[in-house]
Amino acid sequence: MNFPSNLRYTKDHEWVLLEGNTATIGITEFAQRELGDIVFVDISTVGKSLAAEEVFGTVEAVKTVSDLSCR
Repeated sequence: MNFPSNLRYTKDHEWVLLEGNTATIGITEFAQRELGDIVFVDISTVGKSLAAEEVFGTVEAVKTVSDLSCR
């Protein structure tokens, strides 16, 4: 697995790329494999400031729905 050094990782297998005041967020390859087929992603906080631990969206897969949060 590839772990780019410019990304920060959460314990929940999400990653964050900080560029100035903008954060780009994704999920790791491990999380993608565990979730299986992803059918929907809901990010309701685009352009908003977030606090630590705040849920900012969800990832819906065939198996489950998972929250995305700043941890």
